Amino acid sequence: MFVHFKKPLAAVAVTCSLIIAGCGGSGSSESGTIDAADITWTEGVFEPSSKFDQQCQALNEKHWLRAWSHETYLWYNEIVDRDPALTDGVLNYFALLKTQNTTDSGANKDNFHASLPTDEWQAQSQSGQSFGYGFKLKLISASAPRQGIISYTEPNSPAANLNLSRGLEVIEVDGVDFINASTQAEVDVLNAGLFPSESGKVTSFVFKDINTSEIREVTMTAQTITGQAVSNIKTFANGEVGYFQFNRHNAVAEKPLYDAFNNLAASNVKDLIIDMRYNPGGFLQMASQVAYMVAGESNTTGKIFERTIFNDQHPTFNPITGDRLEPVYFTDEFLGFAENPAVSPGTPLPSLNLERVFVLTTGSTCSASEAVINGLRGADIEVIQIGETTCGKPYGYYPTDNCDTTYFSIQFTGVNNKEFGEYADGFAPQNSNDSEFQPVMIPGCAVADDFTHQLGDESEAMLSTALSYRETGRCPAATSTISEQGFAPAIFTDTPKVLDTRTSTLLQQSKILEQ
Repeated sequence: MFVHFKKPLAAVAVTCSLIIAGCGGSGSSESGTIDAADITWTEGVFEPSSKFDQQCQALNEKHWLRAWSHETYLWYNEIVDRDPALTDGVLNYFALLKTQNTTDSGANKDNFHASLPTDEWQAQSQSGQSFGYGFKLKLISASAPRQGIISYTEPNSPAANLNLSRGLEVIEVDGVDFINASTQAEVDVLNAGLFPSESGKVTSFVFKDINTSEIREVTMTAQTITGQAVSNIKTFANGEVGYFQFNRHNAVAEKPLYDAFNNLAASNVKDLIIDMRYNPGGFLQMASQVAYMVAGESNTTGKIFERTIFNDQHPTFNPITGDRLEPVYFTDEFLGFAENPAVSPGTPLPSLNLERVFVLTTGSTCSASEAVINGLRGADIEVIQIGETTCGKPYGYYPTDNCDTTYFSIQFTGVNNKEFGEYADGFAPQNSNDSEFQPVMIPGCAVADDFTHQLGDESEAMLSTALSYRETGRCPAATSTISEQGFAPAIFTDTPKVLDTRTSTLLQQSKILEQ
């Protein structure tokens, strides 16, 4: 499944030529466009997607989507084949090109079907940019009575500049009661304020510190936020235990990861704690780099990190690149995801040569982050999970441009060196007892996200438990964020939910391959 980079990635998958073979020119070209009168639809009969590629009239775009989905969608035979001419709007038609089936546990099979303007995707994947105020919100309860708490803030952001920090609970947004709002109109105000879709949105907030009950009233203007992918690099236990916070597998994360592991290798750490509790995913090749830097050459040589499985029409060749299917091995060199990389592609990666690793997780730990767990377990590296059940996304895709829109449609699943990849309900510590689905249980401790301490604080519950488990092998009583904060599903109401439905947020929960 590994797609080898034949040259330094000056512009990884965000340019058309790198995304899909045969992708042509700018999306605005009308050259060679098939006239709508010459396009017909017959149920179950599909022409090659290349016939409609980059033909930017609505019907042509919809026929490209139909054919492309049939060719590459993992569950192509579960799509209801509809006449594209009968659905208004290209994106409305794309929304129909997915399975409606569920897993054995009742969860939706596909929660990750999305699109973005290509220029927005470029900014997000290359630089980690998104719109907002610079704080990450943890929604403990999305329906009234709601609870939402800042989990961390990005440096040099509006939130950081106002000294907002982890542990501040949302009380009001633009004058609307966040906790008790009951109408859709009120919740629309909450969603618009909390999850802005463009720069310049001015929003007033009231927060309460959960430690001191101090009330903070602030006004912030949304802007383009560049997230910090790697932070809080430090050691504990007299230098024997390394720790760092890893927030996303994007292009700008590669150099900080390289530096973090070099730093920890120089410190001769004997154990490692990776805090991925808010890491939604990203580049699969980067996940294989992280796993290699944990385990080292002797533990990974000749072992597969992840093997790609496409739909049953493509057992031998990759339908996107045309290449023979090859697995992703543990990657031992710097690849150069970002433009003008600070380290030369091909530079050997550092490694800690560990046979176990502690991983801190929540429901926001997704896709490529889960692939780190699965890939290491496949290589017989002991993974000890501290925290909460991960989101459950063993699937991925190649971002694909057509007519200045980049589409994200599940195209592959993956298995590790032991041929295991069935974790659609996530991974959970072995003593978890509150999951409504069927996660894969692995060694570790179920521990609630602790907002009373800052991330990287030795007294923070997840980090403290990891350090204690290292010494004793024992867990404290299992907790969950909901039980710890005093909320329980039984008291949730059917009031409208506060939800971040922005496509850019959805796409962060991705396992991405690039050609």
